[in-house]
Amino acid sequence: MSKYLNEKFRSLVEYVPGEQPKDGEYLKLNTNESPYPPGPRTRAALRDPDLGKRLRLYSDPDSGELCRKLAETYGASRNVSAAAAPAGASAAGTKTAAGGLAPENVYVGNGSDEILNFIFMEFCEGGVLFPEISYGFYEVFADLYGVDFVKVPLKEDFSIDPADYADCGRTIVIANPNAPTGRVLSLAEIEAILKTNRENLVVIDEAYIDFGGDSAVALTGDYDNLLVVRTYSKSRSMAGARLGFAMGAKAIIDDLVKIKYATNPYNVNSLTAAAGLAALEEPGYYRENCRQIQETRNWTTEALTDLGFRVVPSTTNFIFVTTDRIGGSELYQGLKQRKILIRHFDIPAIRQYNRITIGTRRQMEYLVETIDRMLGEEQL
Repeated sequence: MSKYLNEKFRSLVEYVPGEQPKDGEYLKLNTNESPYPPGPRTRAALRDPDLGKRLRLYSDPDSGELCRKLAETYGASRNVSAAAAPAGASAAGTKTAAGGLAPENVYVGNGSDEILNFIFMEFCEGGVLFPEISYGFYEVFADLYGVDFVKVPLKEDFSIDPADYADCGRTIVIANPNAPTGRVLSLAEIEAILKTNRENLVVIDEAYIDFGGDSAVALTGDYDNLLVVRTYSKSRSMAGARLGFAMGAKAIIDDLVKIKYATNPYNVNSLTAAAGLAALEEPGYYRENCRQIQETRNWTTEALTDLGFRVVPSTTNFIFVTTDRIGGSELYQGLKQRKILIRHFDIPAIRQYNRITIGTRRQMEYLVETIDRMLGEEQL
């Protein structure tokens, strides 16, 4: 590090992203990207010649059209997952009885990570509570802003106990479904947390909700202390576009907007906004992708179980696995040598586990075949 770096950042331990090989030779099952491309309408939006001409202009700082469409989509669908949400279900700019969403209830950001960054910057002065095993950026953001944080242990089966979050007196951040475990809380369990924390903000990070479980968006009309964070990176195949959004009470959304205008007003570029809008117009395409991933997830779970793996029940586009037949690090390293990447976390509580992204059926068949050969070689 340079001698110019502020002292408070010198001991900061930054987030480590999953490996992104540049040679293109690996089967990437390590960063929970979709194995399917964006939909045809989404791709076509990026080829619009008028859009290319407008790139000389700044993007809309309010992302107004996208916010209107998101409010329309999620307000109409309520607890239906976004990938299955019907388009054009309500008039833009009006609140709906189903979801209670208007454009002012929606914030659009440069990926959900930007939104989470703002949350830790703005809303955690009194401390924050999040699961001990969860998305690694939570602790990084807390350290970055000098926020007092408490990590709550998971239950033995890696599930979250809502009772651990009752009356905590802090901001609460929960990934639901959780990562890297894949376990999910029900709406009733989330509501129990909300009811006992009326004076605290409760953030539900729903990066993976489209692959199983019910979205807490259904509760935003009843709880003004709830903020739901979503992303286009997983179920909508746009990890490289960097687009996320949050839904909640207008006052909370206004707070996010305030910090955006104090840092980067043009946080969502025109190309990303156009792709994000088009993706909302073809829900059937993304719904089918989610269905295929769920089906392949079930097949992979059964296949690895037959090989002697324990697979944590998952409602995501990944599975969390371990086996007594080979160590967690050894499995990761062995597959990497064979040009397959999975995610290993060198954390004592989960050191024997690996997180495996669900690819296409053929990719997962190849993974299982490779693991089966590896285990056979280990026994020789």
